[in-house]
Amino acid sequence: MSTPTTFAVQIAPQRSTQYSDLVGDLAVAEVAASPLRHRAADVTLRGIAGQDYVTFALQGLLSEEDRTLLASLATLGNVFELFDGLAGVEGPLLRPVAVAYPHALSPDIASVRRYKGKTNELFTLFLCNVAKFASAFAETPWRDLRVFDPLSGGGTTLFTALSLGANAAGVERERGDAESTATFLTQFCRESRVSVSVREERLRLIGAHRWQIRVGREKEDPRRCLIAAGDSAQSRDLLAGFGRPHLVVTDLPYGIQHDAPLADLLSRCLPVWAASIEPGGALAFSWDSTRANRDEMAELVEGLSPLRVVRDAPYGDLAHRVDRVIKRRDVIVARTG
Repeated sequence: MSTPTTFAVQIAPQRSTQYSDLVGDLAVAEVAASPLRHRAADVTLRGIAGQDYVTFALQGLLSEEDRTLLASLATLGNVFELFDGLAGVEGPLLRPVAVAYPHALSPDIASVRRYKGKTNELFTLFLCNVAKFASAFAETPWRDLRVFDPLSGGGTTLFTALSLGANAAGVERERGDAESTATFLTQFCRESRVSVSVREERLRLIGAHRWQIRVGREKEDPRRCLIAAGDSAQSRDLLAGFGRPHLVVTDLPYGIQHDAPLADLLSRCLPVWAASIEPGGALAFSWDSTRANRDEMAELVEGLSPLRVVRDAPYGDLAHRVDRVIKRRDVIVARTG
C-alpha cells in the first residue's frame, strides 16, 4: 500500500476574530461530516506558522470530485499538500493544490446584502453542507437539489443555495422583507449581467404573495428561486409548483426570553416542513442553545415529526460561541426515515 498523502487546508480567512473562532470551531466537523469521511484519516486542527489548518491523510492524490468538494466547504480556504521535509529541507512545507468550485452565481451575493439579524453567510453555507452530507443526496450535484428555508428573512440561505447551483425557495412572514429580497436578487443578477426574470403572484385563497424568479438563460438550465410572503405553517401551499425540497435549512429566531415561543413555532410549523421533504432528505437548523439545550430540542423534533435526529459524530458536537448576545448556538440535523 502506498504512503498516505497529508493535506493541510487553511481555515477560511475572516475580517472578524469572532467569525475566525466560529469557522475554527466547526472546520473539523465539516470535513468529518463530508463524503471525505470514508477515506480521510487523522482529521485534526493544526497550527502551522501562526495559521490554523485542518490536516488529514488520504491514500493517493485528490480527485477532481475531492477538489470540488473542498472548494465548496464553508470553513476552509486554500488547499496544500503537507510535507514534514522535502529534499533535505526541514518542514513543515506546503505545496499548493489547485481547487475551484464552479459557482452558478457569484457567492458574493450572500455577503453583499447586509440587514438586521443576518446570519453569517459562511455559517449558512455550513448549514447547507451538513444537511446535504447527512442526507441520501450527499454526493448528488447541487444542481439536482432543491433547498428550502422556511424562515428566510433577508434571503442569505436562498442566495447561498443559488450560488451553489441549487434551486431555492423561502418563506418569510414579513411581506416587505420578502419583496426586498426578490428585488435585491433581481438587481444583483442584472448588475452581474446574469439573465433574470420575475413573475409576481398573489395567492388570494391564503392571503399570500410570492415571487417566482428564474436565474440564467432558458437554454442553460436556469435556476429557480421562489420567495413567498406568508405563514410558514402554510408552506405546502406557498411552495406549490416548486417541488419537494431535498434539504430544509434555516436559522431559528434568536432573542427569545423563554422557550415557549420557540416551541410554539416548531409545534405549528415543523410537521409541515417535515412532510414537505423529499424521501432521503434532511433538515438542518440552528438555535440559541442557552434557551433550550440539545436534548430538549432533539426530543421536540422527534416528538413533532417523523424526522430522526442524527446523533453520530460529528453531528452531536456542533455547538459553538457566536458573540456576546448569542453566547452559545447549536445545530440539529435530522433525516427522513
